[in-house]
Amino acid sequence: MSSSLEFADYAVFIVYFLIVSIYGYIIYRKREKNEHDAKAYFLAEGTLTWWAIGASLIASNISAEQFIGMSGEGFFLGIAVAAYEWVAAIALIIIAIWFIPVYLKNKIYTMPQFLTTRYNETTALIMAVFWLFLYVFVNLTSILYLGAVAINGLAGGEYLHAIMLGLAIFALIISLGGMKVVAYTDVIQVAVLIIGGLVTSYIALTTVGEYFGVGKDAIAGFNVLMQEAPEHFKMIIPRPTATSTQLEIDKYLTFPGILSYLAGIWIINLNYWGCNQYITQRALGADLTTARTGILFAGLLKLLMPVIVMLPGIAAYVLYQGGHLPQLVGGKDGAYSAMLTFLPTGLKGLSVAALTAAIVASLAGKVNSISTIYTLDVHKKYIQKGASDRAQVNIGRYAVFASMVLAVLFTWNDVLGIGGVGGFTYIQKYTGFISPGVFAMFFLGMFWKRTTGTAAIVGVLAGFLLSVLFNEYAPALFGNETFLYTAYANGKGAFEIPFHICMGLSFMFTMLLMIGVSFAGPKVNPKAFELDTEMFKVKPQTTVLIIITLLIIAALYVKFW
Repeated sequence: MSSSLEFADYAVFIVYFLIVSIYGYIIYRKREKNEHDAKAYFLAEGTLTWWAIGASLIASNISAEQFIGMSGEGFFLGIAVAAYEWVAAIALIIIAIWFIPVYLKNKIYTMPQFLTTRYNETTALIMAVFWLFLYVFVNLTSILYLGAVAINGLAGGEYLHAIMLGLAIFALIISLGGMKVVAYTDVIQVAVLIIGGLVTSYIALTTVGEYFGVGKDAIAGFNVLMQEAPEHFKMIIPRPTATSTQLEIDKYLTFPGILSYLAGIWIINLNYWGCNQYITQRALGADLTTARTGILFAGLLKLLMPVIVMLPGIAAYVLYQGGHLPQLVGGKDGAYSAMLTFLPTGLKGLSVAALTAAIVASLAGKVNSISTIYTLDVHKKYIQKGASDRAQVNIGRYAVFASMVLAVLFTWNDVLGIGGVGGFTYIQKYTGFISPGVFAMFFLGMFWKRTTGTAAIVGVLAGFLLSVLFNEYAPALFGNETFLYTAYANGKGAFEIPFHICMGLSFMFTMLLMIGVSFAGPKVNPKAFELDTEMFKVKPQTTVLIIITLLIIAALYVKFW
């Protein structure tokens, strides 16, 4: 078992790099005649197929936070963390049926534009600034940090900053070509990450089988995992009692059992997949049928993701407990990198390519969304109102470059302290500070005609402040433990509320505030969207795809509940 890469690994990685770069350049040359068409640059309007949309959604979503962070949570929590992926598949069905028709019918191209059209300019500007800060200082930085740490561990541990710069430059090369280049190179990226991820999971299971004396057999290895770590194959984390260990309490704080399904995990997924420029941008330039099919295809692919990103973490846990794995570098977030060290020469390069594909695709998609929001919703509106298409494309490229430079600077010495929290939880928790208010504002804006612009501003600000209140101060205000708040000692003598529950409470009170404020306005807001039943009808083939997805999810929950 060796963590260093050999010549064959570098060769495999270089082949991957060349394929993606050359293909991206070909796509770029094909759209060169639209070089200064702003909508073509930002949205690839009307040119993406359903499979490109679905693959791009997954490639942009699956990044270091999943490969490294979710694998780490698999090491710590077990299969419960798969709920993020399986609930996401259901959320994507909801988005495809009910959200996307509203966006497309009203010709929405960016999320701030939605807020301007439905509410007012003030709400849109507040949220544009929120999103820009969130994407740069939470998402870009965490993706870059986790990815660089993981690849650095495999490369010998001495190249962190060089790898960080390499990932940033690779992502810049792709993203400067615009959305079409990002989306179509994502098709290759998602193929690489799925194949490489499955290979890693297969080797992880056969390695477990070998060390535990049942042979190099993946199914036998999986059975060993279930026998050696049965608590890691339960979807629901039990609520702690007075006799619970600190480890049991920490697990519940990360994923608070059945309450996660009643509160935070739905808000996380519906906000992420339905109200997030980074994600919805892929579908906003397509027709309804293409957009829906692409989103549902992404939902099917999500069901596969725990096999790729979670199982290696559980395998690492079993090997670690059995004394077959050395001390993890970086705590639980080192689980995936540790499993990669078991791969033979060549396959290790493929898995590094898969990891790089996930990181670069997410970085490219994120900076493309940053440039879209900044250019269309800030610069064109408030700085250069008469900007031509050529100027918009150039400003978009400057924004891409500036955001990546900022991310590298803040990641260089882990200024934000990502490594001390655990990458996956870091993203979920701090994104959750604005998710409740944003989702409440979008949900009521789409489906309740009485919602006012004032209510929207109150909602987004209240959602953020309530999230801070419940996360940081509620235990002190409401006591150590109550029926409603379910606070538990966090090991430092203080008390903490699980962040999923904080999100649920924040969302509930934000909705009540927005509804109350809206009742002071007209019965029908003049800016309300027109909805009709035809928008939400689905074709028979779409219904079949939805049923297949739901049946698979039901079978998984029956197996592991």
